Amino acid sequence: MRLFMSIFVDEVEFEVAGGSGGAGMVTFRKEKYVPHGGPNGGDGGHGGNVLFTVDSNLTTLLHLRYHHKYAAERGSDGGSKDMFGRNGADMIVKVPPGTVVTNAETGAVLADLVAPGASGIVAHGGVGGRGNAHFASSIHQAPRFAELGEPGEQFRVRVELKLLADVALLGFPNAGKSTLISAVSAARPKIANYPFTTLIPHLGVVRIDDERSFVMADMPGLIEGASAGAGLGREFLRHLERTRLLVHVLDVGGVDGRDPLQDYEIINRELKQYNPRLARLPQLVALNKIDIADPERVEQVRRALRKRRRTVVCISAATHAGVRELVFAIAAMLPPPVATAVDDHVLISGPPDTADTSWAVERDADLAWCVKGRSLERLVAMTDFGNEHAVRRLQRTLERLGVVRKLRALGAADGDTVRIRTVEFSFEDEDTWDETQGPAETGIGPDGRRKPGKQDRKKQRRQPAAAK
Repeated sequence: MRLFMSIFVDEVEFEVAGGSGGAGMVTFRKEKYVPHGGPNGGDGGHGGNVLFTVDSNLTTLLHLRYHHKYAAERGSDGGSKDMFGRNGADMIVKVPPGTVVTNAETGAVLADLVAPGASGIVAHGGVGGRGNAHFASSIHQAPRFAELGEPGEQFRVRVELKLLADVALLGFPNAGKSTLISAVSAARPKIANYPFTTLIPHLGVVRIDDERSFVMADMPGLIEGASAGAGLGREFLRHLERTRLLVHVLDVGGVDGRDPLQDYEIINRELKQYNPRLARLPQLVALNKIDIADPERVEQVRRALRKRRRTVVCISAATHAGVRELVFAIAAMLPPPVATAVDDHVLISGPPDTADTSWAVERDADLAWCVKGRSLERLVAMTDFGNEHAVRRLQRTLERLGVVRKLRALGAADGDTVRIRTVEFSFEDEDTWDETQGPAETGIGPDGRRKPGKQDRKKQRRQPAAAK
């Protein structure tokens, strides 16, 4: 005998990593009769993206539960003869409709995927590094450096499933919600006479006629304190956020000795505390178990709820009394679905802004100078620090952008640590002169001679060899 267990998983957390870009190539033309061939290093390929896409055949996140990391493929390195590297393949993660992906570190929503076939890029891959052919100029005709590939985005994500249902049944445990959904649809949840029989939400399609139907969700029973997490309340309440109508099932049979009106007030208070929007949703009240209830007590509860301007239907889910009337009352109250533009490619979190060249300098807790800015961090990440030509290019770029001038103005001294991204540098100011060598304002060294400045060194470089 083989046993199968259906496990409902509606929240998982794991790491995603976009593929790094491939490195650019440093090569030169080596053809016959071309003694001084120019640079022809090709660019590296772009890294793949981590893409989440909706699969209508999935109803749970169970298939993602045991994966610790989803990583896209790295781009291939560039080649000689201006050959570009191959782009890395995307990592496609399939999720059920109603999935929300958030950054676990910042809480930012990255993608909200509802429509079948909708997809969203969660972690972007890095761009490929440029080959040395890009850096040739009339002055620098033989560049001996190229860029490394940009690292892809990498962080932890929290993936949550919010069920897509038109109508949600809510109420205290043992109110008869599971019996009701089994009476009006083909759903067959486990039913028993003890608290918290339903531990996972169940969906059922309720057909009104040949042309009309709606999806009903049987939510696990809520208790007081559910909005704060009591009885896994927060895990259950999030499944109500996409519904259009709430059906509040109250036990008027007195089986558990509870007060229906008190239960009504407690559940609505929990809804408001969890999300005020849920408390404003249209709500219909079903007074269940009228077959064993005191008629006078039923009428008393019904009048009290009508004073609160609630539509009330008296039913017995066990005997099906009043169930048909309840279905038609739900259909009459159910608001029309909100029209949304269907887009096959849903992007809430867009790609990094490569056009943003702004940067700032701040002092860290360990007294290091931190230079922050998307463009500068990207430049450092794509610099090959094992290549002295690439390091010189980085230094020239930092000077041209005014980073060194800004550090000097903020009081950076020789030997201070400067951090850009994860790379640390030692600050050395060429325009200052140590006190052991002579006053900085006079520029006099210990030998009594004037220290050459930047302008002097530039003039010396421009002078012909004979003049030197």
